Amino acid sequence: MQARAMGFLLFIAGMGGLLYGIDVGIIAGALPYLESTASVAWRLSAQQLSFIVAAVLLGSVLSSLFAGALADWIGRRWAMVLSGVLFSLSIPLIALADGYIPLLLGRLLQGISGGLIGVIVPLYLAECLHARQRGRGAALFQLLLTIGLVAAAVVGLLQAHTVESATAAAQALSETERVAAVFAAKDNAWRSIFWWCLTPGLVFTVGSLLLAESPRWLARRGRIEEARTALLRTRPADEAEAELREIQQALAPAAATAGAPAASDPLLSRRYMLPFLIACLVLALNQATGINSVLAYVVNILNQAGLPGATANTADVVLKVLNALMTIVAVVLVDRKGRKFLLMLGTGGIVTALLAAGLLFRSVEGGQRDVRPQLQAHIQADSLALRLDDATVTSLGVNLKEAPQQLTVAYSYGPFTNVQTRRSDDAALPVLRMSREETVQPDSVIGAFFRKLHLNPFADPAEGQNAPLHIERADIAAVPPTAHGWWVALAMCLFVASFAVGPGVCVWLALSELMPTRIRSNGMSIALLINQFVSTMIAAVFLPTVGQYGYATMFFGWAGCTLLYFLTATFLLPETKGKTLEEIEAHFARH
Repeated sequence: MQARAMGFLLFIAGMGGLLYGIDVGIIAGALPYLESTASVAWRLSAQQLSFIVAAVLLGSVLSSLFAGALADWIGRRWAMVLSGVLFSLSIPLIALADGYIPLLLGRLLQGISGGLIGVIVPLYLAECLHARQRGRGAALFQLLLTIGLVAAAVVGLLQAHTVESATAAAQALSETERVAAVFAAKDNAWRSIFWWCLTPGLVFTVGSLLLAESPRWLARRGRIEEARTALLRTRPADEAEAELREIQQALAPAAATAGAPAASDPLLSRRYMLPFLIACLVLALNQATGINSVLAYVVNILNQAGLPGATANTADVVLKVLNALMTIVAVVLVDRKGRKFLLMLGTGGIVTALLAAGLLFRSVEGGQRDVRPQLQAHIQADSLALRLDDATVTSLGVNLKEAPQQLTVAYSYGPFTNVQTRRSDDAALPVLRMSREETVQPDSVIGAFFRKLHLNPFADPAEGQNAPLHIERADIAAVPPTAHGWWVALAMCLFVASFAVGPGVCVWLALSELMPTRIRSNGMSIALLINQFVSTMIAAVFLPTVGQYGYATMFFGWAGCTLLYFLTATFLLPETKGKTLEEIEAHFARH
């Protein structure tokens, strides 16, 4: 009976990891088709597409603000139920979207769900599992997270083959009919990818209703008998009684050991500061590796590196499967080798992978040719529209006998900027259109409010209304060969494998283990808030940054942050393997 209850607990908590993985990974397969259709049908800019990707992360930031307080108020179990309901509601909102705002709101709601899951499920596992099982429990959460990424990638691959089949079938049609058929196939592809996510959301929601509440939450509420019953569901009677006594002792206003914290101590009291700051630093650096952006943009990255359509989607699936397999390795090692060793091993591998990827991109980005004068000559009435067909490629001074070409243009109307990329081997040959109407965003209540306060985080539309079109960068280069794409894919494999075996698992343990019981829920919320804020910022600037400065710059920046992560794991992080939460708390109290 105890084994069955434990198995069900781990399964549902793992389903939370699955949803979190879907939150992060589902956009990777959908984004190329969303970018191809939304930029044409809804006139979305690169910045708006970045916001759609980052909306999940922004939603996580928002929900992280109140996740701990919510878990303290209604309990861990009901907070998990709520996160499942929000995820399930987000899917139809996204898949049925007919414009930028509903799509953004749906992704934001999906992110709010993910933020709740990211705090509450690891918190629930830490408080419900025995010390000898806690490492594997957190690793299982991460394993199901990686399986969620695999599932998202497989769905993306299936849709990629569907789009390629539709494209091949449309070759016999006229150009107008062919473009329309390819457009319809791509539009249906990204919507179908999101519909596939509804079932796991419903399973997690219903399963969470059948779980027992956290015994530590119950004990903090004075519901000792219910806490004992919850412990007895997954432990023998003697272990349950011993752990209950330890929980009560840690929660007592006057603890048995000298200098133990009172229940009323504030979050930032001196005794809590060190574990709190270490956890926040680890959570921030975990995202500064670039992991979420790599997983979200991996198909785009591999396309840019030289792997075509479905091949890039296949490589994406391979990456996500590797992620899952290496997480299984981490499940085996985390309670044997310890958290510190795995973090050092993983961050060292990530630095190597990012440097390799950056050097590979630098080798091809150095061959770009500046075609700003040619494009500037085509501007009429402060706007420009062109297809990257054979005639356009020739007019830009490129020999048609060379490999397929890729054109990247960064332009602005005053403070409003955008970046667009087109490839000459795209069957739909979408128009690259630069116009004031599509670049200068209308004013918003939020922007006007900040300007009244003499703050200017948002551009003023009035400054863009009369500004001329200025092409800041226009580079054309041959699409890299397939072999180059596979070398980049190999570097990404090292990146993902290193992350999975180290930071991927250990970050959840650092989040839940380092925080003392008194501040665990609120401390975890703040640490995850920092984590998601860093991730959101990286995702929001990814497309504009790589458009302006290239992929190499992004990879080198992430490598520098990961080097700092390695030093943090080496010199600041204590080993918590095999220790109860109360023993870890006593360790920091002594220091």
